[in-house]
Amino acid sequence: MGAGKSTLGPRLAQQLEWSFIDLDDEIVRTEQKSIAQIFDSVGESRFRELEQNTLANTLRLEKVVLALGGGTIETAANRQAIHEDRETLLLYLAAPLEVLIERCEQQQLQREAVRRPILEKRAELTERFQRRRPFYETADWTIDTTGQTLDALVTAVVARWNSAPWSAPPESQKRA
Repeated sequence: MGAGKSTLGPRLAQQLEWSFIDLDDEIVRTEQKSIAQIFDSVGESRFRELEQNTLANTLRLEKVVLALGGGTIETAANRQAIHEDRETLLLYLAAPLEVLIERCEQQQLQREAVRRPILEKRAELTERFQRRRPFYETADWTIDTTGQTLDALVTAVVARWNSAPWSAPPESQKRA
């Protein structure tokens, strides 16, 4: 939340001439309910099942920049699927919690984002962030987004991607 997945992802996909998929948006599309409605109607465990199935289906696609929901990585099966898929590169958009909170609050003030009740529960938010961070840090690449412009981040990721060993063959079907 606030890392920049939904902002950086589409721009990165555009630069790479790939597709962009937001995993939460895919779940909303297939279930025809908001994430909050899914949680309210069937609970978190059923949501996590939907998330796991949607992730598995999405990992079968080629040339996709995929934005994961913040909790996706907490599920062991999801971590395993991501890490075992040799055509998938996991990118962690890192920033201190205070920066992430500030970004979310700014988005809400500008009405660019839905209200996030978790922002009002700082202790719970801090605990969630600390619980998830070790999983995020298992990513193939970590990009510090603090104080970076969108253009600078896209340029940095694309440059790193293009200098990676797999970028040489044009037929490469890697995903980021």
